Amino acid sequence: MFQQHLLNTEKELKVRNYSPKTIEVYLGCLRDYFVFSGDNLLTPDIEKIRDFLLKKQEKKYSPQTVNLYLNAIKFFYREVLKNLQKIDLKFAKKSLKLPVVLSREEIERVISNITNPKHRLMVSLAYGAGLRVSEVINLRVKDLDLENLIIHIKGAKGKKDRITVFPEKLVNDFRNLIAGKNPNDLVFESERGGELTERSAQAVFHKSLIKSGIKKDASFHSLRHSFATHLLENGVDIRYIQELLGHQNIRTTQIYTKVTNPSIKNIKSPL
Repeated sequence: MFQQHLLNTEKELKVRNYSPKTIEVYLGCLRDYFVFSGDNLLTPDIEKIRDFLLKKQEKKYSPQTVNLYLNAIKFFYREVLKNLQKIDLKFAKKSLKLPVVLSREEIERVISNITNPKHRLMVSLAYGAGLRVSEVINLRVKDLDLENLIIHIKGAKGKKDRITVFPEKLVNDFRNLIAGKNPNDLVFESERGGELTERSAQAVFHKSLIKSGIKKDASFHSLRHSFATHLLENGVDIRYIQELLGHQNIRTTQIYTKVTNPSIKNIKSPL
């Protein structure tokens, strides 16, 4: 019975064009919940769902992960079983951690410590255009408009296309990189000619971070955080930054105002 529920959920997620990664996560959450819940799955038992999520919280799962479990359970009952009973649980708020941002000087150090020219360009572009790691590795030659200095990101998070800026100083390097390639070819291929994995791209960044002696708990995604923060510091309107990042809600973009407050930099400690 569990397996049939999972198959039905997978079909529904695919019909609604959820990403393969989200489908995998949702199915994993539901498999866990089904084992906990037992046989009676046709109607949501609110108390049982609450107990299940509490156990996840007790195991120190992050608020985002607990919410993922809750969203997967709600999807199963509402969209797969078509059960409209309200699951009125607001279980965990997202943690209010500030994004890890690298300074301009730290960005330069990370980039300069990457010896492979293709990898150096990959990290440079991720910072210079504010790209997610998935967007970098899926980038096609036809997505680059070097004449007009724009990149067309297709099927980004939420299955939405967007336009972002292309760094002018990288134009000649990219002309050389994509010379002789077809429009549908990947911009950044692996050494074997296929698609680079996210893990490989993240490893390139992490290795250079350590080599640069930077102690911040930064990740490949910190390049995107740094792009947004540095644009704000340059006086770019936050609504333009929202569009470049592809954020649906301005509140998501506003987190960067908390890490780039010019007035704070002008205040000296009384010590």
